[in-house]
Amino acid sequence: MRLLLDEHLSPEIARRLRSRRHDVEAAVERPDLVSLPDHELFARMAAERRAILTNNVPDYVKLFNAALGRGQEHYGLLLTDDRSMPRARNTIGLFVRVLDELLEAHSAEDALRNQLRWLP
Repeated sequence: MRLLLDEHLSPEIARRLRSRRHDVEAAVERPDLVSLPDHELFARMAAERRAILTNNVPDYVKLFNAALGRGQEHYGLLLTDDRSMPRARNTIGLFVRVLDELLEAHSAEDALRNQLRWLP
């Protein structure tokens, strides 16, 4: 599985996962994705065959449901919240551990095609 971390997640998570040989990018690492509206990012990641990890549940669940209703393919949506996986400097290791396990268990590019999953 190829993964994109939404803008509000630390690029350090992506760097550590790449050091473990996972194909992970952070939106903030790519100038073409910075400040892109959510619906455009969702469409771009579908075209790039990347799942998206985000904390922006309301907006992305709407996009997920709209894609589902139209029969539009995408490569997965992973959701977190600040209660179970707080976004902080001292929780980067938690994100890396959880995502490393997920990426190891679901290595096929289409492993989460058209699926929504909550982490952890």
